[in-house]
Amino acid sequence: MATINFYLDKPDKKGLAPIHLRINCSGTQIKLATGQKIDPELFDKKRQRVKGITIEATETNHYLNFLNERADELLHHSNKKTFSQDEIKDILNQHIDGYRENHTVNIVKEQISLYGKPFTFIDLFAGAGGFSEGFLQAEVHNKFFDFIVASDINENCELTHIVRYNHQLGLNAEFLKQDITEPDFLDNLLQKIGNKKIDVVCGGPPCQSFSLAGKRKKFDKKDDLFSHYLEVIKILQPKYFVMENVKGILTKENGKIKDLIIQEINSIVDIKEIPVLVSFIRKMKSDKNSFLLESIVKRVEIEKLRDAEIETGREEFIRFVDNRFKQLTPKIADYKTSKTDSRINTIRHGFNILARTKEWEKLKRDIIKEKDFCNIDSDAFVETFTTFLTHIGSESVIEQIELAFKELKVPSEFKKDCSDIITALKIYTNSFDETVDILLKLCSEKEKSELNKILDSIRLYKIEKPFIANASNYGVPQNRERVLFIGCRKDQKFISEIPPTVKENEKVTIFEALYDLDFIGNNQEAHHYELVDISKQFNGTAEKMKSLLKKRTVDGKENPKTGKSFAEWSREGRLIERYQPKTKPFYVRNFEGLQKGVKYFDILNNHKTSNQNDDVIKRLEIILKNGDYKKAQCEIDDCGLTSNKRNYNVLKPDEQSSTIMTIPDDYVHYNSPRALTVREMARLQSFDDTFVFQGKRSTGGNNRKTEVPQYTLVGNAVPPLLARAVATEILKNIK
Repeated sequence: MATINFYLDKPDKKGLAPIHLRINCSGTQIKLATGQKIDPELFDKKRQRVKGITIEATETNHYLNFLNERADELLHHSNKKTFSQDEIKDILNQHIDGYRENHTVNIVKEQISLYGKPFTFIDLFAGAGGFSEGFLQAEVHNKFFDFIVASDINENCELTHIVRYNHQLGLNAEFLKQDITEPDFLDNLLQKIGNKKIDVVCGGPPCQSFSLAGKRKKFDKKDDLFSHYLEVIKILQPKYFVMENVKGILTKENGKIKDLIIQEINSIVDIKEIPVLVSFIRKMKSDKNSFLLESIVKRVEIEKLRDAEIETGREEFIRFVDNRFKQLTPKIADYKTSKTDSRINTIRHGFNILARTKEWEKLKRDIIKEKDFCNIDSDAFVETFTTFLTHIGSESVIEQIELAFKELKVPSEFKKDCSDIITALKIYTNSFDETVDILLKLCSEKEKSELNKILDSIRLYKIEKPFIANASNYGVPQNRERVLFIGCRKDQKFISEIPPTVKENEKVTIFEALYDLDFIGNNQEAHHYELVDISKQFNGTAEKMKSLLKKRTVDGKENPKTGKSFAEWSREGRLIERYQPKTKPFYVRNFEGLQKGVKYFDILNNHKTSNQNDDVIKRLEIILKNGDYKKAQCEIDDCGLTSNKRNYNVLKPDEQSSTIMTIPDDYVHYNSPRALTVREMARLQSFDDTFVFQGKRSTGGNNRKTEVPQYTLVGNAVPPLLARAVATEILKNIK
C-alpha cells in the first residue's frame, strides 16, 4: 500500500518554502513539486496542510486535497494494476499543470500592487459599452476591473469603443469586430486576449428575435447566439459570467428557451474531472446496456476536446454507432433488402449526414444569414426556407432514422438493439445534462449516490435560475426590467441576485436626470450647458419640482450632506479615479474623421433635437396637455392631426421612464412638445455626459439592418449603473 504525504523544501531568499508531494511505494520514493510556496510557520506538519482559515489557506488546502485525491485514485483505485515511476510522475504532473492553468488557486501567489487588485473582464455583444462603463466604475476594498476586450459586429460600436476607451481613457482594451457565429471567432478572440486569464465575461446577445415587443421568427440568426456565447465561456472558464437579456426570454417557447439556457450552463464541465466520471461509467456492471454506457463515455469525452478535435470526436461517435448498425443489419434484414430497401438506406445515409455535422451547420448558418439579409418573413418563401433548415438539422435526421427503424419489421429479440441505436444518436445531440439523465436511469440506487457526488464536482458553474433586475433599483431613472443569468464557477461564492442600491421611495426621477438639459427647442443643437431657471420654467409648481432634486451617492443612495445630484454625477462622471479621462470628450463622424484628426471637442455632446414640422409639434402639444396619447386621441382627431403611430410615451417628471428603446419619436418630453435628444436618452440610461456616442444620430428603413446610429447605441445598451451594481457584487464575492 502506497503512502501519500506533503512536505516543505528549503525556503528561498524570500523565506517561502516550496510544497512537495511525496509518494512511498514498495521501498521507492516519488517526489513532485506542487508549484506552491508558503511561509514555513504556516504549515502544519502533522496535518500536512496550511494553517488558518484565510482565503489563501483555504485555496491552497483545496489544491493539496485535489492532488492527494488524484494520487490516491491513481495508486489504489485505477483499472490499471501497476504504473512505472515515470508514468506516475507524468500523470500527476499533467494534473498539476492542468490545475495551474484552469483553476483559480494561484500556484504562485499573485502579488497585490500598491494600486489594488485588478480582475479582468471582456464584454461580448458590447454595443456602446454599457457593461464596460459599469464595470470600470466599480471598486470594492481597492479591488477593481481591468478591461481586456470588447466585441460586436458593427463599425459604429467599434468607433464608439475606440474613441471612449483607447483615445479618451487611454486604455489598451482591444476590440474585435466580428460575428460570434463565424468559425474563427474564438481563435481571433483568444489572440486579442493573449496570455491573460479572464475573470469575468459579460454580454447580452441581441434580443430582437425574442423581444416582447417584436415578432418571433423561426431560424432568426439571433436566436442561437446564446449558445455561441456559452462556447466562449467553455473555453475561457471565467470565475463569473453575466448574460443579460429581455424579460421575454423567460416566456419564449413557453419557457423552453430559458430552461435550455439553464441546462446548457449546467452542462459546462470541469474537464479535469472527466476522467473520474469515465472511470465510474466503465466500472458499472451492465452487460445488456454496455453499448449505451460506451456511447455515454464517448459523448462525455467529447466535452474535453477543443476546436478541430471536436469534429473528429463527433465523427468517431457516429461511426461507432454506425458500426453497431452494420453488425445488426444481417440480423434484421436479408442481403437483398439491406442493399435496396429505402428504410435501410435512410438509416445508413442518415449516419453519413450526422457525421458531417460541421459542414451542415456551416451551410445552415449561411442560409440563415442570407434569409435575414433578404428579409424573408411573412411571405411565400419563408415556409420553404424553414422546412429545409429544419430537415438538415441533426434532430430531424435522427427522427427520420427512428421512423425508418419503426417501419422495418424487426424481430422482437433485436428491438432493444434498434432502440439503443436511437438512444445513442439522441445522446449525440444531447447536452451534458441530458446525457447525465440517461446515465442516471441506468444506475442502481447505490451507483446513483456515487454518481451525484461526481456530478457535484464535475459541473463547472452554479446557477439556479435567472434573476429579474429593474434598473430603477440601481439609481437608473428608468423602469427597465432585464433578465440576468449569473454563472458562478464552482470555486467561487454563489451569487443569486443583485441587491438594490436604492429604496423604493428614493428612486431617481426623470426630472432629476433631465432638468439641466431643458434649454433646447425644436431643431436645435447645444454644444455647452446653459443655466436652467426652474422658477421661471415652472412658475406655480417650481417648489414641487425643486423638491425632486436630491443629493445622492454615485449609486443613487440619498446623501444630503456630501452627495451630488444625478445631473452633477452625469456631468462630472462616475468612473473611479484610475480611469478618469485622459483627454476631453470628443465626437467624430466616422473612422476617416478619427484617422485625419477631424474631432469635435464640445463641452456638451449628442444634444440635438429633431426637426419636427408644425403638425407634429401641435400633436405633441395636445398629447402633453392630456398627459397620455390615448386620452388625447379624440382631440387629435378633431384637429385633423391623426397619426398612424401606435404610441407616444409622455414622460412624467416625478416618475421613472418606461424602457428606453431605439426610436426617439416614441417619447414626449415632460416640459416641451418634442422628442428626446441622444444625450437625454443617455441620461435616462445613466451614461455619463463624458461618454460620447459616435457616428450618425439616427437612421431608417432597411438601413436599420446594418447601421447602429447613436439612438440605437443608447437604446440597446445595458444601463451602466445596473452594470456597476453587478460588477460591485462580483467584486464583493470574487476570490
